[in-house]
Amino acid sequence: MRQSQETILVVDDEEGIRRLLIHKMKISGYRCIEAGNAFEATDLLKINEVGLVILDMKMPGKTGLELLMEIRAKYPKTSVIMATAVSDAGTVIDCMKHGAYDYLTKPFDLTEVAMSIERALQKRRLELELREYHENLQMMVDEQAKKIRESFLNSITALAVALDAKDSYTNGHSERVADISARIGRELNLAEESIEQIRVAGLVHDIGKIGVPEAILNKPGELTEGENRQIQAHCEIGERILKPIVDDGEVLKMVRHHHERYDGRGYPDMLKGTNIPIGARILTISDSYDAMTSDRPYRKAIRIENVVAEIAKKKFTQFDPEIADIFIGVVMTNRAMTKSKRD
Repeated sequence: MRQSQETILVVDDEEGIRRLLIHKMKISGYRCIEAGNAFEATDLLKINEVGLVILDMKMPGKTGLELLMEIRAKYPKTSVIMATAVSDAGTVIDCMKHGAYDYLTKPFDLTEVAMSIERALQKRRLELELREYHENLQMMVDEQAKKIRESFLNSITALAVALDAKDSYTNGHSERVADISARIGRELNLAEESIEQIRVAGLVHDIGKIGVPEAILNKPGELTEGENRQIQAHCEIGERILKPIVDDGEVLKMVRHHHERYDGRGYPDMLKGTNIPIGARILTISDSYDAMTSDRPYRKAIRIENVVAEIAKKKFTQFDPEIADIFIGVVMTNRAMTKSKRD
């Protein structure tokens, strides 16, 4: 029987009352435990999964109403029926207001008690089933939403990589920026979650260039002021593209701010110093390094030694000095390892 799975706690300072109620409930198939006061009841509630408490209103030490409020706060899945020898409308209202399911007066009509118990437990079962249904439904909705977001993000990332691949000058740029930035994040001992956010932002940091004409992106000569503004707009365009599908605010900030400068002269918001998100400060260096060491329409790749010197020179102006030092250490270590393998 379903009801035999339920445990009922009887709390009353009169042993005779407890025995009477327990006898009736055991006949009905319930598992019963008992307590002579509120403190004993509290201990039993900690170690038993109690479906229903029949709680005496007036007990020495702590009243039934005080215990009712504790039960409703700590064990919201447990139903409570109040019992007292005094029938008082104000008391009834007080108990119901604090979450009691029903109210019984002594001496008990055991048939009425049995009916009240069954109604209370039936209501509890329905509430638990409804709560479980809503929790499962929410989990399904969240999981589906997560899959949709991941699918869109994967598509956007694939598009960003495809854009790189279209142009021999930028082929693999986003992936290299993502890898370098993740490496810097590890050297800074950032949390794995933060490193993954930086890696994702690195993959999509230039997605906003979709909105910039290719003629401007690949122009071999000097850009006009208007063309520069169009190039600079890719940070905000990228944020707008990603916002509907990326619910991670940190990733969006990195995409928006990866061209800010440490001295506050960058774009789009002219943020300064540590007001720039750390992920964006990391991307700034990785992005600049890869751009300088790659062939571009307007110039050939710069030697790594010269790039390192340029980054060191622009500490405190374009680049965060701490991140720049760590980045230079990573680059020089990689070069030493590469040279050792060749030798």
